[in-house]
Amino acid sequence: MFDETMILPAIPDFIRDFNISYSTSSWILASYIIAGAVMTPIAGKLSDIYGKKKILLIVMAVYAIGIMSGRFAHGIEVMVAARVAQGVGMSMFPIAFGIIRETLPEKKLAIGQTIFASTFSGGAVIGLVVGAAIIQNFGWQATFLAILPAAIALWLIIVKFVHVRGPVPIDAGAGNKQKIDIKGTLALAATIVTFLAGISLLEGDSASAGYELGGLFAASGTSLAAFIAIEKKVPMPLLDLKLMTSKLFLPPVIILMLVSMSIFMVYQTIPVMVRSPQPLGFGGDAISSARVQLPFMIVLLIGTIMSGFLLNKVGNTRLLLLGTAISTIGFSSLFMFHSTEDMVSIGLGIIAAGLSLSISGAFNVILLSVPMQVTGIALGMAMLLNLVGMSVGPSLAGVFQQMNQGTIPGIVGSFPTGNAYSLIFITAALVSIVSVAMALSVARRKIIPPVIPGSAPKADEKS
Repeated sequence: MFDETMILPAIPDFIRDFNISYSTSSWILASYIIAGAVMTPIAGKLSDIYGKKKILLIVMAVYAIGIMSGRFAHGIEVMVAARVAQGVGMSMFPIAFGIIRETLPEKKLAIGQTIFASTFSGGAVIGLVVGAAIIQNFGWQATFLAILPAAIALWLIIVKFVHVRGPVPIDAGAGNKQKIDIKGTLALAATIVTFLAGISLLEGDSASAGYELGGLFAASGTSLAAFIAIEKKVPMPLLDLKLMTSKLFLPPVIILMLVSMSIFMVYQTIPVMVRSPQPLGFGGDAISSARVQLPFMIVLLIGTIMSGFLLNKVGNTRLLLLGTAISTIGFSSLFMFHSTEDMVSIGLGIIAAGLSLSISGAFNVILLSVPMQVTGIALGMAMLLNLVGMSVGPSLAGVFQQMNQGTIPGIVGSFPTGNAYSLIFITAALVSIVSVAMALSVARRKIIPPVIPGSAPKADEKS
């Protein structure tokens, strides 16, 4: 999360240094997330087959290579490639959740989940503050070097000190060996990439733009249909469509996707808004951008820690409903009041409070709605759709910024207008309202952890 938030204040610098449009700049976040979206279910399944520690180390090694590559990026193409490698590192999250589920008893699961989740917001706070200071004083290239020693050190610590049991075999059917769904993976990647490429062309007004847009969305729909057809046939699918039909599993997964979509629209927007010259922006620098977003990160950290204690008292479904409702209030506040930096900070703080509760509630529902033997697969699927939402958010924000631009006398270039920000914030609020409606449906159900037939633990295992 340090790696993710440290570059947020530098988005305007990327636009200037790489000479790219606002919609193209969204690929700096989107490429990172797309790679994570594709690799997360794969890594989750690999961890179930070959062992969590082994796959975790491989993922972290690819991540470290991506960090080093980002330091030497001199164009958008190299930067996107580096961000793809870094995005592979996101697939470590479901593996880590699986280790927590495997090593902790259910009574301590909420606390363990809270400690782990707090590293998300904790890393985000450090990344935002330290990243802004580094960008301001040494340039955005230095941010990648700042995180590399920590990545290497953690890899060595995991090699020596982390010990988990070997993989638990899952019957894939008579005569079927556990395999990775390569065809499904390629179809999924094609679906996401063509869809986001189509979104990035929405602002185009040339004669050929309509044909290109239609072609990309048609390709995305075709790839999606192919993906579903593949998943129905293969013995070990990337996404278990039967699991996706579960009334307990699917709603919190979709809620996570919608919440992530909303917040990543804002992630893409705030640095541009703060650093654009007045009167179209606040006329700040990288430090100012971090200062505006800092309340969000701090509230998210505190809220994530507190949510673990609330989880046992309030219940996961009620916590999910409360969180989505508070987030909706925050997005609505941001839409109505964003004329000053302080107003934006307050709105972000409200969003963070709701986000911390909804994420904890949703993941706890997901963890307890599937058998332990398929935790890696289930969490991989949840993270996949979560990351799809994250990738769509910045792309939508970039399109709104590109479509609504104005100029300032005496300043070279064009910048997003107030109309762009209003459209972004109202869209995020509307998406958040949908998540509240889905949380209401989840709150009416009782979560009972299922068990795979024939997989009940023995007496000594229970003890």
